[in-house]
Amino acid sequence: MDDGWTHHAKVRARESEGVMEVMVDGLSTQAKIYKPLIHEFFRKAWRGSRPAWGEFSVEIVMEYVGDPPWMDLDNLAKAILDSIKGYAFHDDAQVARLLVERRAGERERIAVTIRKLSDLSPWPKG
Repeated sequence: MDDGWTHHAKVRARESEGVMEVMVDGLSTQAKIYKPLIHEFFRKAWRGSRPAWGEFSVEIVMEYVGDPPWMDLDNLAKAILDSIKGYAFHDDAQVARLLVERRAGERERIAVTIRKLSDLSPWPKG
């Protein structure tokens, strides 16, 4: 069954009705590892939409099991935004709303949800 996800290594993504979701399985205390990991996914595996103009909302949720990892969430946000720039939007200056959260979950992962604020129509194809 096709669940709409594109997979490569520890990263998967999908888009539907104006929303792009990116999931990274596993956690690291080094935020800098996420930028090349996600960037490689988009470069090698992603065949979805092209970057769009306008304002965006980005939600980044770090889910952990046991004790929370020792990581600055601002560093995580910067690594994630840098890695999706050029794929979800052209420049991270387009992010008008940013939520970064650490919370207990059932598995260790990073969940990113990107929504276009000015237009909730589906992502442009091409």
